[in-house]
Amino acid sequence: MKNASSNQELKKLAGIHAADLVQDGMLIGIGTGSTVAFFIKELGRRIREGLHIRGGVPTSCGTRLLCIEEGIPVIDSMQVNRLDLAIDGADEIDPCLNAIKGGGAAHTIEKIVASMSDEFILVADESKLSPALLTKFPLPVEVIPPALSLVKKRIELLGGKPVLRSGVRKDGPVITENGNFVLDINFDTRPSDLECLDAELKKIPGLLETGLFSGIAKKALISSKDGVETRFPEK
Repeated sequence: MKNASSNQELKKLAGIHAADLVQDGMLIGIGTGSTVAFFIKELGRRIREGLHIRGGVPTSCGTRLLCIEEGIPVIDSMQVNRLDLAIDGADEIDPCLNAIKGGGAAHTIEKIVASMSDEFILVADESKLSPALLTKFPLPVEVIPPALSLVKKRIELLGGKPVLRSGVRKDGPVITENGNFVLDINFDTRPSDLECLDAELKKIPGLLETGLFSGIAKKALISSKDGVETRFPEK
């Protein structure tokens, strides 16, 4: 069984290491999740000690609040179309650095921020590595509420088993930053072509975005008991 305390230390190690990539004058994207939270805290400390950045673009309300708390200047994604760098976590990462994201229900905005960045970098502990995506984590998709039944039916026709994500410590479904639902899709047989699946899912009216991040990450910082390793996509 994985030691929770040890896992937190690995997340902290990866998050702090990621802060080394931020240089004076940068405009950066800041993702969502427990590993990124350590990055935010370290970045805030460095800013208080003299690091100057043009601003951070948060991908969720939680990230925005933590950035404000740590003294990181915040800029809304609507105000920019290019970032120097974006740092974000992942739920599952394959050897080509394709990733599944969306455990925090922020994957639509995360993908927007990642796509406008000159360099998108994943930060994670080694438990997030997988030989193939969708072996450890379901595929999240964001769905506008009026389309829920239609989207579920179309996903089933594609061989998926969609489950409406429920809130924790609240009744009802999880609501995204955009006011939508999240469906988590499992498959009895893992699809062989995830990019084709992604394209088919995006054809469904009302399905806003998927949690598949394919070919976006330039590198990943992966922490283990031996330290932090920089990984690049396998050819």
